[in-house]
Amino acid sequence: MTRVFTHPSQAGHGVEGHPERPARVDAFLAGLGEHFVHAAAPAATMADIDRVHVPGYADRIFAAAEQEGMLDQDTYVVRGSTEAALHAAGAAIAAVTEAVRGGIGLAAMRPPGHHALPDRPMGFCLLANGAIAVRHAQYVLDVGRVAVIDWDVHHGNGTQAVFYEDPSVLTVSLHEFPHWPYSGTADETGAGAGRGTTLNVPIAPGTGHDAYLARFRDEVLPAVERYAPDLVVIACGVDAHRRDPLASLELEDRTFGALTTDVRDLCARLGIGEPALVLEGGYDLVALAGSAAEIAAAYSATRRT
Repeated sequence: MTRVFTHPSQAGHGVEGHPERPARVDAFLAGLGEHFVHAAAPAATMADIDRVHVPGYADRIFAAAEQEGMLDQDTYVVRGSTEAALHAAGAAIAAVTEAVRGGIGLAAMRPPGHHALPDRPMGFCLLANGAIAVRHAQYVLDVGRVAVIDWDVHHGNGTQAVFYEDPSVLTVSLHEFPHWPYSGTADETGAGAGRGTTLNVPIAPGTGHDAYLARFRDEVLPAVERYAPDLVVIACGVDAHRRDPLASLELEDRTFGALTTDVRDLCARLGIGEPALVLEGGYDLVALAGSAAEIAAAYSATRRT
């Protein structure tokens, strides 16, 4: 089955004029077109959340949502944020579950998640959606090793923080540098038992399609292949697109199709199922739709070994 998991609750999380807005999901879904069956994203459970976040974290965020306002200079909550966040994490879980069961699963929900730290929200993110899905795969679905490939333009600092000392998860982040959140240098490679299972690939401002793909193919794909995961999760930001207002990379619609094809082909070589994809950033609606169309076409093609 080929499914995209979404939920109408995402529309309840919004503040006038903020770049992280409901229209983002609408544009992404429009770009996917008819390639995917739409399925309702479930809500994540507190058990799912507590595998990643510190005790009491979710209660604190949800209580703040009832009061509404800014949690930091970038991250807001309104009364609809609680339901949206639960279904955003649930969509990531559903996408990963679909992949583990032999299908293709995409999570098209918001708010995004890859900046959320175990103990605090950050960078538009409330719950660590992708990390929560990885832990669900490991604890509930009996998946062993997981690789997370994050091509959002901003460093996936939250995902990195969750798994920095964990050798069972390889976290890879390609991101513009120097750029917010100003972490993700190449010498951040993990700690303790997880040393060597964090890979950061800083990308210079102005980098375009060809140079970006060369870095991806020369550095990321070989590292993931050596790690030999049982599951790959893509943290799919589209904000490295040349149209995006919040960054300075020069990627194109076709770049995201090429990246998706490369990861699918890698999974085929490894003899594992399809990569699950979780929407992260991307703040230009035209770029979101165009990139989603390329991603959909890539998923519709036959994998090459």
